[in-house]
Amino acid sequence: MKRKQLESYLQDVDHFSDPKIELEQYPTDPHLAASVVYTAQSGYGDIEDKCVLDLGAGCGMLTIGSVLSGAACVVSVELDSSAIQDMRGNLAEFEIDNVEVIQGDVTRLPIRQGFKFDTVIMNPPFGTKNNSGIDMAFLEAAFGAIVPHGVVYSFHKTSTRDFIVKKFEDRGLRVTVLAEMKFKIPQMYKMHRKREVLVDVDFIRITGKLSDCGG
Repeated sequence: MKRKQLESYLQDVDHFSDPKIELEQYPTDPHLAASVVYTAQSGYGDIEDKCVLDLGAGCGMLTIGSVLSGAACVVSVELDSSAIQDMRGNLAEFEIDNVEVIQGDVTRLPIRQGFKFDTVIMNPPFGTKNNSGIDMAFLEAAFGAIVPHGVVYSFHKTSTRDFIVKKFEDRGLRVTVLAEMKFKIPQMYKMHRKREVLVDVDFIRITGKLSDCGG
């Protein structure tokens, strides 16, 4: 599927009906989501016929993008019950039936023991609202859930690039910044004064076998 076609489909994914600032819930822009999933598949073959894990899945934007790009199965983990309802509604609208939706805390990943994924794709919280370090916790969870030669795709604030690269390369992983992108944060909460804010983010791909040193 072409990127523009995928983006067109993702325009129909409904956003959060009851967003929560404490969970840093912001919708993933369809253009950004399509670019990420398309790159993972067209550039590396990491989606089609793969078992994909979406951590902090929200309303299911990356989940649905992965299914439309040929994922064999997708497991979507989300903490918030209202977001799960939104996701289930979106999955029903797209008539998708090969997604397992799990409610749970990513930092205590509720995946059955021994089950591993080929690919993790996620848009974790940036860790800016009383959630310091949550972005790193998502990455640790991701690497605990993949097969030995699996891959993790994720977004992180560009300002944290040096820290992330050093932290994981010190542990034997390869961190590749595939693109610098703009993450749109719309005016959703009372504290927001601007109609829209653009945050500089890195779209990264991490591969290799995680070691315990340097953590």
